[in-house]
Amino acid sequence: MKLKELERQAVQVWSPASQYPVYLATGTSAQQLDASFSTDGTLEIFEVDFRDPSLDLKRKGVLSASSRFHKLIWGSFGSGLLEASGVIAGGGDNGMLTLYNATHILSSGKEPVIARRQKHSGAVRALDFNPFQGNLLASGANDSEIFIWDLNNLSVPMTPGSKSQQPLEDIKALSWNRQVQHILSSAHPSGKAVVWDLRKNEPIIKVTDHSNRMHCSGLAWHPDVATQLVLCSEDDHLPVIQLWDLRFASSPLKVLESHSRGILSVSWSQADAELLLSSAKDNQILCWNLGSSEVVYKLPTLSSWCFDVQWCPRDPLVFSAASFDGWINLYSVMGRSWEVQQMRQADKISSSFSKGQPLPPLQVPKQVAQASLIPPLKKPPKWMRRPAGVSFAFGGKLVTFGLPSTPVHQVPQPCLRLVFISQVTTEPELLTQSAELQEALGSGNLLNYCQNKIRQSSLQSEKMLWQFLKVTLEKDSRMKFLKLLGYSKDELQKKVATWLRSDLSLGESPQSKGDDLNSNRQQAFSIQTSKHTTWEASASSAFFDELIPQNMTPWEIPITEDTEGLLSRALLLGELGPAVELCLKEERFADAIILAQAGGSDLLKQAQERYLAEKKTGIAPLLACIIQKNWKDMVHTCSLKNWREALALLLTYSEPEKFPELCDRLGTRMEQESGWALTSEARLCYVCSGSVERLVECWAKCQPASSPMALQDLMEKVMVLNRSLELLWGPDGVSPGPATTYRITQYANLLAAQGNLATAMSYLPSDCAQLPVQQLRDRLFHAQGSGVSGQQSPSFPFPRVVVGATPYSQETSSSRLKFQSSHQVPILPPRPRIFTPQSSLVMPLTPSHPSPYQGFRMQNTSDYRPSGVQEAQPLPLGPGVRPGPQDSLKNAPVPKGNLQRKKQCQQPLEKINRKELPPEHQSLKISFEALLQRCSQSATDLKTKRKLDEAAQRLECLYDKLCEGTLSPPVLAGLHEIARCVDAGSSEQGLVVHAQVVGCSSFSEVSSFMPVLKSVLTIAHKLHI
Repeated sequence: MKLKELERQAVQVWSPASQYPVYLATGTSAQQLDASFSTDGTLEIFEVDFRDPSLDLKRKGVLSASSRFHKLIWGSFGSGLLEASGVIAGGGDNGMLTLYNATHILSSGKEPVIARRQKHSGAVRALDFNPFQGNLLASGANDSEIFIWDLNNLSVPMTPGSKSQQPLEDIKALSWNRQVQHILSSAHPSGKAVVWDLRKNEPIIKVTDHSNRMHCSGLAWHPDVATQLVLCSEDDHLPVIQLWDLRFASSPLKVLESHSRGILSVSWSQADAELLLSSAKDNQILCWNLGSSEVVYKLPTLSSWCFDVQWCPRDPLVFSAASFDGWINLYSVMGRSWEVQQMRQADKISSSFSKGQPLPPLQVPKQVAQASLIPPLKKPPKWMRRPAGVSFAFGGKLVTFGLPSTPVHQVPQPCLRLVFISQVTTEPELLTQSAELQEALGSGNLLNYCQNKIRQSSLQSEKMLWQFLKVTLEKDSRMKFLKLLGYSKDELQKKVATWLRSDLSLGESPQSKGDDLNSNRQQAFSIQTSKHTTWEASASSAFFDELIPQNMTPWEIPITEDTEGLLSRALLLGELGPAVELCLKEERFADAIILAQAGGSDLLKQAQERYLAEKKTGIAPLLACIIQKNWKDMVHTCSLKNWREALALLLTYSEPEKFPELCDRLGTRMEQESGWALTSEARLCYVCSGSVERLVECWAKCQPASSPMALQDLMEKVMVLNRSLELLWGPDGVSPGPATTYRITQYANLLAAQGNLATAMSYLPSDCAQLPVQQLRDRLFHAQGSGVSGQQSPSFPFPRVVVGATPYSQETSSSRLKFQSSHQVPILPPRPRIFTPQSSLVMPLTPSHPSPYQGFRMQNTSDYRPSGVQEAQPLPLGPGVRPGPQDSLKNAPVPKGNLQRKKQCQQPLEKINRKELPPEHQSLKISFEALLQRCSQSATDLKTKRKLDEAAQRLECLYDKLCEGTLSPPVLAGLHEIARCVDAGSSEQGLVVHAQVVGCSSFSEVSSFMPVLKSVLTIAHKLHI
């Protein structure tokens, strides 16, 4: 690809690699004449700015010269009085060598000419600066003259040796060795190259082609291998490039033959030793790969010969080419079509001719429009390759490679490059605690494990949580839960006894009067007993006369018209209900309770309710809960300050089958209504109920950005709670929910990243149908290699794709559908099951002691939620139902957008007679329509509002399917979970659940409504709703 162009009949040279910005110096060529036949010369410096899209170069400095140039060279010498831009040396006619200060040319200030020396007898055609000592300059001219100039002392140059070699020849090229600083080589037209050793001041070897047809026009040393060089021939009968190795100088190592006419110049890339540029009389510029001896880059045929090509020292992919037609062009070896540059040129011309009006489009002929495409390099160049690399692999493996410690040319071929694979552990504390947990799970000694955690916990909330987890593994867990909450029966009995003894010592008190009454009754009873004994001693003939007790005061039944009389008549007639009403009206609550007890359970219940309603004392609500057993109202209405007392009531009185749900309700209320104050305490409720899923979600609220150690702490609690449930229900218990599965997968990934593959695989549930879990299980299984024993290979979790183009037909379509249907991801079963890490040492136990989880298994068989990631959202209180009064479904406000949509579609809806939504799914419609209304109110552009109107219409398909009952349980559970996220204002979490539901369901089932639901959730997320 052409980058820049310059119209000059000149020789060229790049600025050194250390120079920035990049410059290109040109000097009027002595080999070319213009129409004026002028012999004056000009030295110019141009800035090469590739950020400028134009093809022009910016001239930064110009200097008139007394003669023209055969050769230019730019060195980095900058010591003494010279500036940092370096020195430009020019070789002219009549043996003239001129040195210029590049900085002075750019600034147009001081005198730019450093020195002029005319020691040579002919034109100076060869120049080169020593790459190691910038003050040394080699120059070559006619009659085999070679001088070595020291820029610090230009008075007397040195010669590498005598000119005794006959016949004397011109010096076509000079080049310093790139590895050894005292080695210099020269090329001659006869086809030989002489290598000079400046320490000995004599030639050490001569390289000559035996065909005697080589006419050397250029030479270059290998950038890396000190003993290799290339020679090029300008003879049209032998247009070749020869690669020589001085260690085997009898014949060339390689001969490159692709030019059809003589080669004029070569340039070896200093950035990649495999790339060599050449230009020839066949108007071609080729880039060779010396490793494979093939042409890897070729420019289109030029209009004239290119006599000089040079790589840019600073930008390795750029090279310049000077041709005899008076143009110097800059190219890139990365390749590109000429069409772009042609369009640029056409636009430039059009802008010059247009007068405020655009020109008609250019109709290019087909033969011209076919732009020649310049292919890029076939192999990435060395400067683009990674000299060293590092990458993390699955399982905590670190793969590294780098350059060999010895140079490339000293390494025997083929060179073996080492790749190192090491195990990286970044969380040693995590692995230690994970090993302790695995050992406790394997040995079953979880009680000691929990006790150690209690001792290590510094926070009181963490210590309490581990105490609750320990109790779940023990017998009589309810009583121990009460004791942890601060309520013990033994302590209560002691306090009551102490209180009673203190009351007896107070003297006159209601309690003491009651005790006196009891003692009087006991004395009367003892007197009657003694009399009865005397009566037994009397004569038996008087037995029947003595049957009526004597000395007993007769009692009367009131028959007055007051309350006493009415009460007596009601009792005489057996009307206990009115009698109770009379007692309650007169606030004779004790009489009312006694009579109601004689009248049956219904009457007793009514009397108790009246008493509790009218007797406003501090303990009345507690008495009402205990007597009426209305625990749901207690959970929803009690003060959160008394959460301990509420949990103690549930532990003491609630039925086993309702206990888990009530504990979950209490914990959910503590999370929602207390902000962050009682979130940690809510976990105790979830431990009591055995709800692992809600424990994980509560943890996610407290740990929005989970660290590895926080995740380890969560897994310890989850595993202990899972084991307690497993001991109660056996291995086939309750499976983890979406949030638990997500955290377990995250934990397994973390363990795998630390190299603990076997342990990570043991935590993954084996029967989970979620795609991420299956893929991770597959990766863990195959990453262990032969280390997995006794385990069956998991099913292939990735979709199979038939590679290869086949014509589409109905047969292939049907077969493809059959294939997809046979490889669908299995849907989660409706009945969840619990899991624990696989361990051959664990034996299932079935304890006979009562537990707070009784009845939990039956509840969870219908409480199903879809697979997905959920962290901080409250869970449903029942199967498929979100919290909230049932009446709110009827009185919920209808969104305005929905009303408009109904008005527009009123006629077709009347014809369709759709069934009413089932009550358990009405909340879905309310949530989604409320979300549409909030989005419509927040949206400001018409496009978004139009999308929301279309979404409202397309959601009718979802409501139709809900009415027909055609959706599977996993999809229904997923929709309820999405609605729960919507109600909580977490549209981002809803998108995550949406992705999980789509991944675990069939396309035909959800394709009509899931895309539009995703669109609505995306809009809500963007609007921060």
